Amino acid sequence: MARYTGPKCKLCRREGTKLFLKGDRCYSERCAIEKRNYPPGEHGRSRFSRRSNYRIQLREKQKLRRMYQILERQFRNYFERADRMKGVTGENLLRLLECRMDNMVYRMGFAPSRATARQLILHNHFQVNGKRVNVPSYQVQVGDRVAPREKSRNLLVIEESLKKYGSRGTVPYISVDMNTREGAYVEEPTRDVIPVPIEENLIVELYSK
Repeated sequence: MARYTGPKCKLCRREGTKLFLKGDRCYSERCAIEKRNYPPGEHGRSRFSRRSNYRIQLREKQKLRRMYQILERQFRNYFERADRMKGVTGENLLRLLECRMDNMVYRMGFAPSRATARQLILHNHFQVNGKRVNVPSYQVQVGDRVAPREKSRNLLVIEESLKKYGSRGTVPYISVDMNTREGAYVEEPTRDVIPVPIEENLIVELYSK
């Protein structure tokens, strides 16, 4: 399964914003954006580029794609699927990305980052409605319940992450029971409650050319 394996902090610096790719580090003073808020590279500090409409649209697309840590072809497939759905294409795209299994595990506080959530899922540590799921791109449906498998509930990474649940921010379309260590996807989110600082209309414009 293809994935990006390069330096994650450089991606944040390239986009000029926090993409929350490294878990707790992104919330601390050790975050690369806090130290070097300019593009990476030898000439990053003095780099000047013309801000054309295409460049602005491309950077917005790259920002969203890198935030959810998916590659270009998969992102394009999500967009085409969102375009075929009823409603606003940009909002549909964000909902599809939010419903990914790795994102749900991250939002529910079982993992400090989407990358860690992806790894835990691939290693068979999670289940949906009592059935094992080991596909990070699995689409969680409204009403589904996500939880670590019985043998995985005491994993240190899950325990430590749950202790910090809430400090990273929560979303109203997900509920988490700390006693049973189970999360639920309770309703489809509207755009105003999805905590993603993206202008999705720019991505729609980019793909519509």
